[in-house]
Amino acid sequence: MSTAVLEAPVREHQLAKATGTIQLVSFRLAQEEYGIEITRVREIILMGAITRVPQTPAYVKGLINLRSTVIPVIDLRIRFGLPEGELSDESRIMVVNVGGKTIGIVVDAVSEVLRVSTEQIAPPPPTVVGLGTEYVTGLVKLEKQLLILLDIDRVLGEEEQEALADAVTAG
Repeated sequence: MSTAVLEAPVREHQLAKATGTIQLVSFRLAQEEYGIEITRVREIILMGAITRVPQTPAYVKGLINLRSTVIPVIDLRIRFGLPEGELSDESRIMVVNVGGKTIGIVVDAVSEVLRVSTEQIAPPPPTVVGLGTEYVTGLVKLEKQLLILLDIDRVLGEEEQEALADAVTAG
């Protein structure tokens, strides 16, 4: 399993807050672009063998062994109620920190690391209801498109985090 480690030095993160910019890792999911703050992403790895755990929610793909640490992997498409997609050469597992725990999330492709100004971030429109509005913290206005900014902590509530912890224990 090949890995690409992303490091966000503390000094740079503090500088970003002072200058009104943040760094995001953008990724594609069902033809839409999403972003997560880079400080939440530990690394991005190629798809590998995922061990399925019985009696877990459908969005829990299973477990992977990442350098002797067992971490649960979830499929964001299924978590968001989207149709399950075919894995491709661009599919990746983003290893992220959620609620003090490390999990993997399956995405269609990782696009790039972006530095955006806080002025480019608009709050989600209150009239939009539906797909995970509770997970969306804002919309980033880019030149050619909008990027949906996710609050990764809200993607998995306490119940979901407990289900993942149980899956790791059972595995």
